[in-house]
Amino acid sequence: MAQRPVPLTPHWPGALSGALVLVLTFGTLAAVGWRAEWGGGLSPADWSAIRFTVTQALVSAALSVVFAIPVARALARRRFIGRNVLITLLGAPFLLPVIVAIFGLLAVFGRGGLVNDALTAVGLSPVSIYGFHGVVLAHVFFNLPLATRLVLQGWLSIPAERFRLAASLNAPVGRLLEWPMLRAVVPGVFLVIFLICLTSFAVALTLGGGPRATTVELAIYQALRFDFDLGRAALLACVQFGLCAVAATIAWRVTGKDTMGAGLDRIVQRWDSGPAVIDFLVISLATLFLIVPLAMILLKGLPGLADLPAGIWWAALRSIAVAVASALLCVVLALTLALWGGPVVAVVGVLPLAASGLVVGTGAFLLVFPFINPAKLALVVTALVNATLALPFVLRAIAPAVADVQADFGRLGAALGLRGWSWVRIVVLPRVRGPLGFGAGIAAALSMGDLGVIALFAGEAQETLPLAMFRLMGAFRMEAAAGAALVLVTLTFTIFWICDQGGRRDADL
Repeated sequence: MAQRPVPLTPHWPGALSGALVLVLTFGTLAAVGWRAEWGGGLSPADWSAIRFTVTQALVSAALSVVFAIPVARALARRRFIGRNVLITLLGAPFLLPVIVAIFGLLAVFGRGGLVNDALTAVGLSPVSIYGFHGVVLAHVFFNLPLATRLVLQGWLSIPAERFRLAASLNAPVGRLLEWPMLRAVVPGVFLVIFLICLTSFAVALTLGGGPRATTVELAIYQALRFDFDLGRAALLACVQFGLCAVAATIAWRVTGKDTMGAGLDRIVQRWDSGPAVIDFLVISLATLFLIVPLAMILLKGLPGLADLPAGIWWAALRSIAVAVASALLCVVLALTLALWGGPVVAVVGVLPLAASGLVVGTGAFLLVFPFINPAKLALVVTALVNATLALPFVLRAIAPAVADVQADFGRLGAALGLRGWSWVRIVVLPRVRGPLGFGAGIAAALSMGDLGVIALFAGEAQETLPLAMFRLMGAFRMEAAAGAALVLVTLTFTIFWICDQGGRRDADL
């Protein structure tokens, strides 16, 4: 018997959304390639960028996972005041604008940062944050919390009954319970972070650069911004797409299945915890690594508010407008795709992870060039690109909730004659408000901190807050940049909180 006698929603909204995603990924890449004058293939500098990209992504993912395992293990074994708050704060770096986080890292590890001041005070030579190790440091800062949360979910998925049985038999928990869980979870976590590091742009733009520290995404930016070499940009985009596709395929193949079985959802009691001092030391070090850069943003940003130029506030308004438009479009795309369902939607939903935001933006400009001056559409194209790139994360938040509603109420809705917009308005939306609000918050926060397409084409009239902050840093106006960073992070978390809280409110729709 079919789960639903008749389709409750038409297929055309999902098909239209899928077509738009395909146009903004494959279509824009094809537009760049069509207008390009193809040369003789990849240059030695391009191969160097590919090697650097893969190497830094491998090292960043490996360090993030290696450091995350003891932190997640300590959090799984210990209960203390503020534990839930700390776990919640682990999600902050994911929402933090990249340029703001980099400013915080510079305040700690930069030329005039806390670490170099301490080294100089004891007569040691200062260290430089720029180059390979700086890119890796920034990626670990961003991805250590994500890896910790994902590995912690694996630990918490082990039923309490397994620990009770191991304790009664005096069996080694690490070998029999924890190691099989890590073997199933860690490869997928590693490859997800590797995929994120492959497509990093703002980190390489600010902390990399130079022939020895150029990523593929940064090489695409240089080819478009300085040389307007569409052929090289398109070729590098194809290389990056191929690397991401291979990484995504491997992640899908090696991700292990849950072999722990089901439990009775009892609170886990651990008899193998051992000395608490090591666990609390690990938790403290990880917390300091994450909190100190954020605290430096606050300490340096408050005095810098007085030095902000007047144009910052207009840039902030543009960022808010782009973020709201991007979030709305992303939620609509994700919801229509989730309602459509099926394996095709799953594939379309992950395509933006392998796309280059810079090439998507350039291709969009080339597509509209015959009809309108592309400079007038800088903010519109930025909103489109941001919505597309945030789609995988938002779809992951919304799709399971929509699938549950379809499974639980689909047959009843069909029997009552609820179809189309009536079905979505009366049944679906009230039950997925929470994931919708959370997904909208993620999309808006990611858009607020974006420094990608806008860096290619925006003039002063289209300048957003991250771009304004980047230009202040480039002009060595660090006090004003600190103030802009504080404004940006405040607006980012505020707009995320508004969306998330709005989704949690009960309402009759």
